[in-house]
This record gives sequence, C-alpha cells and structure tokens, in this order.
Amino acid sequence: MGRFVEGADRSQLTLLPECLEDWVSEDNAVHVIDVFVEALDLHGMGFERVIAKETGRPSYHPAVLLKLYIYGYLNRVQSSRRLEREA
Repeated sequence: MGRFVEGADRSQLTLLPECLEDWVSEDNAVHVIDVFVEALDLHGMGFERVIAKETGRPSYHPAVLLKLYIYGYLNRVQSSRRLEREA
C-alpha cells in the first residue's frame, strides 16, 4: 500500500479504443493546469508530504489536489460536490 491514493494512468488505453487524454480537447485549460503544477517546486512552497497512519486510507498527492482546486477556481466551481461531479 502506497503513501498516496494512486490515480489512473491517463495514457492507459481503456476497453474503448480511446485513452483518457482523447476525451479532453487539446485547447482545454486542464492541460495548462497539469503542466503548470508539474513545473512547480511543491516541496519548496510548503506542500510537504504527510506520512500516513497505520490505519485509514492513504491521502491524495498534494499536486493532484492543487490541480483540482485550480480547475475549480478557473471554472468558478464553489461546491465540493459540484467539483466532484465535474472531475
């Protein structure tokens, strides 16, 4: 069991002939957010990793959460439930 919740590989082919990247248009802001957050030094900015406890589910990686929050701010999503539906 890892320290963080593992997301799906976006380039992995699915049962359908497309991969997840094919569902998002090339001019979508999601790609910009992804590249922007990956270029940041999150550890230097204070996003330190939390060591998971013995019990419970592992936490999400800080970069994944930051991407989600930036997406919500750009699209004026104020509800966490609506953000969950859009993701």
